Amino acid sequence: MKPALKEQILTILAEIPPGRVTTYGRIAAMTEGATPRMVARALRELPSGHDLPWFRVITASRRLADHGGADEQRCRLIDEGVAFDSRGRVAKERLWP
Repeated sequence: MKPALKEQILTILAEIPPGRVTTYGRIAAMTEGATPRMVARALRELPSGHDLPWFRVITASRRLADHGGADEQRCRLIDEGVAFDSRGRVAKERLWP
């Protein structure tokens, strides 16, 4: 992935406000050429100790992606006031932008 594209993704990620979520696809659409998979890859490659809100990125179906950090992600979102319905989805009103 080109460094400039990765920088765009991380800049957008940093702008997601607490208590809100966005999707891999929405972030991709705000860049100059990224795909949702590229966004996921950029998040997987975040260095340890970073303070970017990776946990505020969910799938287009408004669910958490199936990954090793999903339990932590759920807990962090709940701590920010993000609720999940009985099917594990986040309310549309929580989507940003």
